Amino acid sequence: MTDTDTSVEEFLDAIDAAFEEYDQGYADADATLRVVRTHVEDLRDDVES
Repeated sequence: MTDTDTSVEEFLDAIDAAFEEYDQGYADADATLRVVRTHVEDLRDDVES
């Protein structure tokens, strides 16, 4: 597995966790969106480096 594959897999796991917290009512939509944006930025950094 390449570093990019690993980064994408970690990204998808993190996004799934954020959505699961939202679905269960632990986070509101704004908080979930902030978490998703952070993970998108992290993935971009990993892929571009």
